[in-house]
Amino acid sequence: MSAATTTASRTTSQPESPGGLARLGRWSATHLRVVLLLWLAVIAVLGAFAPRVESALSGAGWQDSTSQSVQARAVIARDFSGLGATALQVVVHDNHAPIAADPAAQRIIARASDLLAADPRVSVVVAPEAGVSLSKDGATAVIQAGAKANANDMVRAADDLTKPLARLATGSITVNLTGDSALWSDFNQVNHAAMIRSEVLSWPVTMLVLVLAFGSLVAAGLPLMLTLVGLLSAAGALVLSTHIAPVSIWALNFALMFALALGIDYALFLVVRFRAALAARADQPDRRQAAVDAIGETMATAGKAIAFSGVTVLVSLSTVLLVPSPAFRSMALGIMLSVVAVLAATLTLLPAVLGRLGHRVDAGRVRLPRRLTRRPAAHPLPSTANEAVARKRGLELLLHRWGGLLSRRPWIAAGLVVIVLGVLAWPVLGLRTGMPSIAIIPADQSARAGYVQVVSAFGPGAPGELQVLTPVADQTRTNAVLTGDRGIAAAIPGSTNAGWALIQVIPTTDASAPATGATIDRLRTELPSGSLIGGAAAENHDLDTALSSRTPLVFGLLIGLGFLLLLIALGSPLIAFAGVITNLASIAAAFGVAKLIFQDGHLSGLLHFQPQGFVDAWAPLFFGAMLTGVAMDYTLFLLSAAREHYDATGDPQEAMRTALRTSGRVVVAAAGVMVAVFLTFALSGPLAPKEMGIILAVAVFLDALCIRLIILPVVLRLTGHGAWYAPAWLTRVLPNIRFSH
Repeated sequence: MSAATTTASRTTSQPESPGGLARLGRWSATHLRVVLLLWLAVIAVLGAFAPRVESALSGAGWQDSTSQSVQARAVIARDFSGLGATALQVVVHDNHAPIAADPAAQRIIARASDLLAADPRVSVVVAPEAGVSLSKDGATAVIQAGAKANANDMVRAADDLTKPLARLATGSITVNLTGDSALWSDFNQVNHAAMIRSEVLSWPVTMLVLVLAFGSLVAAGLPLMLTLVGLLSAAGALVLSTHIAPVSIWALNFALMFALALGIDYALFLVVRFRAALAARADQPDRRQAAVDAIGETMATAGKAIAFSGVTVLVSLSTVLLVPSPAFRSMALGIMLSVVAVLAATLTLLPAVLGRLGHRVDAGRVRLPRRLTRRPAAHPLPSTANEAVARKRGLELLLHRWGGLLSRRPWIAAGLVVIVLGVLAWPVLGLRTGMPSIAIIPADQSARAGYVQVVSAFGPGAPGELQVLTPVADQTRTNAVLTGDRGIAAAIPGSTNAGWALIQVIPTTDASAPATGATIDRLRTELPSGSLIGGAAAENHDLDTALSSRTPLVFGLLIGLGFLLLLIALGSPLIAFAGVITNLASIAAAFGVAKLIFQDGHLSGLLHFQPQGFVDAWAPLFFGAMLTGVAMDYTLFLLSAAREHYDATGDPQEAMRTALRTSGRVVVAAAGVMVAVFLTFALSGPLAPKEMGIILAVAVFLDALCIRLIILPVVLRLTGHGAWYAPAWLTRVLPNIRFSH
């Protein structure tokens, strides 16, 4: 069967009754009060919990919950007073005299011990002990506080105790709270504050881009309405979710980010199509009815694409749930909740508001210089009614010309893009990942200062101390394995309880060094059966291993499920395959750039950070899922418009150029906002937001510019009717989804 025949079988049918989304849009447009009351009720219920979100969410959860190290932590919490990975450590350092000979230092140690003992989350306080937690020169002592509460509560304990302990310091004696719980406490506080500052700084740029993209002040405010609804709903839902399982504080940051991004994407796409549909009814005498009819048409076309887009974003993020880490799962949950809220508001609240606004959606019109909107006779736009608004837009004119250039020189355009993406993606072959080192904590934070003091006093492996649990009957054999291992600096036998012997083990290398992970893996194969290795370094290593092992599975699902969803939506195997595979090109190029900057250290001076020698282990999996969702968003906007015009005209070249002119504007504007927001993160102080900001900004920029505005249009240009071909058997299997009205 030919492509044209297959297309005809898809498009030639009896006039269809309005679809479900069209009916929903028309109903919303005529029932503004009901829709508003329903959303006000939702916001009132969920918004009542939103103010508690920061205090309710947790700061820990960066672990593989199925790992041996987490199992060891549970045993230590039960049988060894919680002196494991989540225990607190207070480092007292005397700059002028040995601690044992300084009464002031002794008083500080006593006061610090009292502060720790008074906290109900502390099970036991262990005083400094010579040869174990008192340095050879006597200048540094470590007080240990066992964890009586879970990991999240111990991070909160670190939040509460850091400043009171620091106030005990004098001019010559420093007091710093460190340990894994303190590290996550400082990490969360510093990075959360930096991300909030970045988001606040990005608002002026966001508003400017929105005004330019929408062309009016009223229309530019619509994405903010969706963002507010999505954020309040997601924040309240996250608080309620904490009654089921702990939710990471980072879920809120990512929920806000996606609420803003999708609010802009969806509002821009819907408003652009609504304006065109309304312009086509300029001669309709009943302006109110014209607005309602325009909403029905918009929801039948753009609304359907947005619904599919929301589903693809949710499916992409759901793959992160495969990682057995509470932090990752709750971050994905936060984004998914914001997506659901923004999607629901886009399909109900936004049509209701647009139906009431009608032509007033253009109130507060922003006039661009005539030279940006003048239409030369050499490049006329089609004179259909739906293009009445588009003819006045400088960006549509530019994209119209761009589409013509791609039609004339497809191979040159595609070749240049492939070269650029290939050069940028090449370094990804040498990409190394690892769990974050101490470099992600600013030097002035208590946890890092204490960490550095421990390294100076006890050696590089001391902050990454391992806890080895072995059956009492195998204690002698276990000691022999530990003392004979090249990666172990010291093994300190501890107490025994409940059939277990606890041995404190200090590696020879830093906690985040690959050699420490290799030592952990080697010991697990050599220690007696039933032995467990725990500790913060082991937990980080196990999470790194889990992320590395699941990344191929996650990307495989992203490709497979993305292909299936695009196939269902667009009905073409070729274009669904091209839409999914091209996503990987921009992601690979972004991580190639990340390798050069964050692993190799290029631009570290300009960006003011200390390179770790690797990219954080969660970046490929988590950011990859996020970027796939965003890329599929843009893909559906562009290709659904091309499908719509192809079904209407049967002309693949005109469908490509029309889709590029209309939906390309949405892609450019939405990507511009997202790149601006992400770059503000790249300029923030801490390393983690820098890494996130640059990876996401580069990926979105390359995806919008290279993939959606060049590669996909070139694919449509070169394949012609074949782009939309589907075998007869597949056409019978797939649902007949049409984006035309």
